[in-house]
Amino acid sequence: MTVYVDPPTWPGHGRMWSHLISDTSYAELHDFASRLGAPRRAFERDHYDIPSERYEDAVLLGALPIGSKELVHHLITAGLRRRKHARP
Repeated sequence: MTVYVDPPTWPGHGRMWSHLISDTSYAELHDFASRLGAPRRAFERDHYDIPSERYEDAVLLGALPIGSKELVHHLITAGLRRRKHARP
């Protein structure tokens, strides 16, 4: 049971963002995000969007820092990847 976070390299809304995932379950992810103080609205399909200023907090709380490609690999391997739906 591990929670992972990638570096804050994703721009949006004038900020940089990280992604927070679990390799076990969404329940584990929601629990960790709650302890981090991330609002439920930050959850998107299979991850939480975490602002750059909370990255170190996530690591201090126990999230393992990994690269973005490795993060996606963990989601796929765990069967927790939820892709955006293709538009018709």
